[in-house]
Amino acid sequence: MATWSIPMNNRMGGSLRLLLLCGMSAAQILLAAQSFAQDQAPEKQVTFYTTYGYLENDIWTIPLKAWVHEAPDFARRFVAAAARKELQQRARIAELNDAQIARFTHRVEGFIADSESRETVRFVFDADPESIVYRLRGAAGESSTDRNGLIQGKINVTREKAAELLERQDATNGWLSFRVKSAEHSGSGRVRLIRPDGVSVISDVDDTIKVTQIPSGEAAVLNNTFFRPFIATPCMAARYSAMDPDTAFHYVSGGPWQMYKPLQEFLLPDNAGFPEGSFHMKDVRTNPFETASYTDIWALLTAGSQQVTFEQKVRQISMLLGQFPGRKFILIGDSGERDPEVFAEILATHGEQIQEIYIRDVVNAVVEDPQRLRKMSVILPAADDHGACIVVNE
Repeated sequence: MATWSIPMNNRMGGSLRLLLLCGMSAAQILLAAQSFAQDQAPEKQVTFYTTYGYLENDIWTIPLKAWVHEAPDFARRFVAAAARKELQQRARIAELNDAQIARFTHRVEGFIADSESRETVRFVFDADPESIVYRLRGAAGESSTDRNGLIQGKINVTREKAAELLERQDATNGWLSFRVKSAEHSGSGRVRLIRPDGVSVISDVDDTIKVTQIPSGEAAVLNNTFFRPFIATPCMAARYSAMDPDTAFHYVSGGPWQMYKPLQEFLLPDNAGFPEGSFHMKDVRTNPFETASYTDIWALLTAGSQQVTFEQKVRQISMLLGQFPGRKFILIGDSGERDPEVFAEILATHGEQIQEIYIRDVVNAVVEDPQRLRKMSVILPAADDHGACIVVNE
């Protein structure tokens, strides 16, 4: 019987065992192992989710969420390819072209990357003459990432230090950049320091500013999420960009954090043209060796999880309003999910802070269920002849 003579590290051995569980033959595993042995160790990346800062007792408090990960190995890519075939069938696509395959591969990167636990995240602000190193600690005081490679906490920056950083970075509208300070990590992030007064927009994403077609069902949602180019909804980018430059933006979505990178890339001014803002999304399972990790995206958007999304959005929006008691807020969502109900709840508890509520009506609720849109302005799904939004009851 032939024997294998391939040096293995722990990561490689674990991947091979997973491929055995996936039903690969010995020959297939041997080829995969040889390919893996030739690969260089991937660099550890740190993804910082775009965030914001608020003043608290004359100190800037900055909530931060970071994910430490490596590029996917051959086992994860193999399982992603299997999941792609299933999602292709559920999206009712007969054949995928090269562009669709490449698009899928990019969009599932957040699902199949190798999350790194027990990693410490340190970073410095750009152009800081003192090069102060900040260490992210979790809410419970933990100093390293969890088994999903995540750590979420806060850092504090004095008002004087923040003013110095804003000047040295020649910052616009309070935006600061920072980068990882670690030899084995790479990554950078953005944070906007938002003053206590002014106007903020809290916006939904799917079918509010990006075409997802949730009311059309599973095939449309999976197709728009994984295989089609992202498309901005008519007139919304222009409407957002026309607001005062001092307006702060927060994107609150029922979608999973694993979709952050392609979504953020799509929304940026150089692409779809939406203003830069913080992101607030949903935590879901991250096991790349379960096809359900991918199809959960559909389940998250259907009736079975609507209450979870409702609670998530109410919690995240309420937190933002509580951190900025002196600001006024504009809430923007769509009628395809429960945004009207979420916003009605917020209006009932924080009415003094709500300046306006807009609902993009994708299910004709203005005619069929107008009570859902009570005290809300309605944006019709099509733009006028000049590309502007058509707003009812504004």
